[in-house]
Amino acid sequence: MLQFFNLDETGWSWDRRRAEQAWRMMVRIRAFEEKSIEMYKQGLMGGSLHPYIGQEAVATGFGMNLEPTDYMTMTYRGRGQALAKGADPYRLFAEMMGRMDGYCKGKGGPMHIASMEHGILGANGIVGAGIPIAVGAALTAKTKKTKQVAVTFFGDGATNQGVFHEAMNMAAVFRLPIVFVCENNLYAEMTPIHTSVPNEHLAERGVAYRMRSVVVDGNDVRATFEVARQAIERARAGEGPTFIEAKTYRLMGHMFGDAETYRTKEEVEAWRKKEPLVRFRQVCLDKGLLSEEELERIRADVYAEIDEAFERAKRSPEPGKEEILTDVF
Repeated sequence: MLQFFNLDETGWSWDRRRAEQAWRMMVRIRAFEEKSIEMYKQGLMGGSLHPYIGQEAVATGFGMNLEPTDYMTMTYRGRGQALAKGADPYRLFAEMMGRMDGYCKGKGGPMHIASMEHGILGANGIVGAGIPIAVGAALTAKTKKTKQVAVTFFGDGATNQGVFHEAMNMAAVFRLPIVFVCENNLYAEMTPIHTSVPNEHLAERGVAYRMRSVVVDGNDVRATFEVARQAIERARAGEGPTFIEAKTYRLMGHMFGDAETYRTKEEVEAWRKKEPLVRFRQVCLDKGLLSEEELERIRADVYAEIDEAFERAKRSPEPGKEEILTDVF
């Protein structure tokens, strides 16, 4: 049965500490991505840059519920998830610039972030490729009885990949401790998802595998936090997988330089009015969780932190020629 999460029915209660934690992380992700665009414009990194701006509430809500030892896989847009899992902005910037202090010594770049110390099993340039990796990690956790949970993030387009269905079926059959998180930003690269999928809600595909399946407002960090908490607790308790469809929207193009001819400026502007930071800022003010001054102080602190990490990363050493043949299988 498909479930629609309603925050108003949960009787949620956040204190100042949790509100500050969520606001700080969402601002950190936003600031990091904005600085990444600046870095790309300066020619300090190669490859393509796929901004995560507009989807910060999904990564933040899940990151607040995960343990350092839990597993994670994500897409080439996954720097937000890496930050939410505890990754250091300095080492992420260094990785994107191809420097030695990066998590993969500069060999992963912006699209292939991985950090074993944080349980980040890798971002992937191939759509849906992280899903079976996370299922394998979940199988390991169940076999070894470690109580670890695997979370895999993917876009709406990945639900059309064969490996998505194979992985979902295996997770359901073996009741693995995994959470499938579909960040439905309405576009599979430049293709509107409604033109390639007949389902109104992609979470219906989880129902087909007799899996708990939930639709949530992916732009509300309180809602994503709560569905993440429930799903992760279920997985850790041995109750099997959950499929979560977080309905959200990317405010930038699929990649930097995208002409965005497939959507209107009016559509983007309409979503800007309900993006995660705008909405949570208002919640903090309305509920008396954080004042205007506190929100701005945190924002300024975070942007200064990101600026400092970026400048340090520019001074990180470049790898020597001998690195070409190291860490290669």
